[in-house]
Amino acid sequence: MISFAGIAYPILVLGSLGLAFGALLAFASIKFFVAVDERVSKIREILPGANCGGCGYPGCDGYADGVVNAGAKTNLCAAGGSDLAKGIASIMGVEGESSEPVRAFLKCKGSPDFSVRNADYVGVRDCRSAAIVPGGSPNSCPFGCIGFGTCVKVCVFGALSIVNGLAMIDPTKCVGCGTCVANCPKSVLKLVPRSSDVQVTCNSNWRGPDVKRVCTAGCIGCGICVKACQVGAITLNANLASIDASKCTNCGACAAKCPAKCIGSVMPEELKASA
Repeated sequence: MISFAGIAYPILVLGSLGLAFGALLAFASIKFFVAVDERVSKIREILPGANCGGCGYPGCDGYADGVVNAGAKTNLCAAGGSDLAKGIASIMGVEGESSEPVRAFLKCKGSPDFSVRNADYVGVRDCRSAAIVPGGSPNSCPFGCIGFGTCVKVCVFGALSIVNGLAMIDPTKCVGCGTCVANCPKSVLKLVPRSSDVQVTCNSNWRGPDVKRVCTAGCIGCGICVKACQVGAITLNANLASIDASKCTNCGACAAKCPAKCIGSVMPEELKASA
């Protein structure tokens, strides 16, 4: 038979321990209390809440804390644009930092119409998974868009889709956060100014004859565009032409001279109207 004392003693001990630990936690919460800067909450309230990571911080909470406590720039939220940057700067009591709006751009025209598919990939339909498997990409060009839609999955704004084997970007939805760029295993996506009207739609570093063997729409590295550009906006590196958007005037002289027709106007009409 269990006595009353045998039951009361453990209860008393446990109760005393609970009271002691509770008092210790209460003391610790006061002793080690860290005041939260109200500016963090104010910035968090005006952020879009997309948590896309384009700012380089782990979500909107991380960015708000980064601005206040780590000196992060006020214009890193691409989803919010210039108006949001001004709002954050106002909360911080600093001068607003300007930035040119950007959008994602696909450096590839190698759809099945131009580039032969030389493999039938069987596996996880994810570009990153296919990229680590020898022969995982169905494309004959190892530099091109794999087309399995990893960028589509990571875009929280619904700006990407796969059309005819290539990533298609909806400029009316793209905010230029760069998440798709960061997750593309082929580095075939890049950010360009929204005002940019001329870009090279190729990502291959192969020599001209090798490019033509796998894609009829690729850059052959001839350098004609470099000579045609009157403002020095084009350079040729590792057999691939590259356009510096900060120098380019969108004159189109390079596109007119390109024998491979891999340089051209890439700005949609709705962007031209607002540029």
